[in-house]
Amino acid sequence: MGRIFVVDLEGKSYRCKFCKTHLALADHIVSQQFHSRRGNAYLFQKAVNLNNGSHEEREMISGVHTVADCFCCCCGKIVGWKYVAATDASQKYKEGKYVLERAQVVDGADSELCVDSHPASSDGDEV
Repeated sequence: MGRIFVVDLEGKSYRCKFCKTHLALADHIVSQQFHSRRGNAYLFQKAVNLNNGSHEEREMISGVHTVADCFCCCCGKIVGWKYVAATDASQKYKEGKYVLERAQVVDGADSELCVDSHPASSDGDEV
């Protein structure tokens, strides 16, 4: 397994609820009016530190979309999904954008003090 390189964001950011890894900047929010199985969600123009799952067609409130679930690159927890393709022309603006579920992320105001969640290691530390 390779080494994980994590992008640290500057400014107000949204982080993984479980390991506090940076995922997106508040400046990149497109909409706060999205909903998921777990409740409210935000649509972001950009997101980082995510691994995408396989593409699948999913029936959503706004129609059928091709999406990929998104997982935190550090802890592996599902935090949302990426819109890959939309069938309806009015939904094309979502393509390439990310939805992060509010139940899976925290913002600067929600996050408690945490010790460095990405400790440095040398090549000799790998097993």
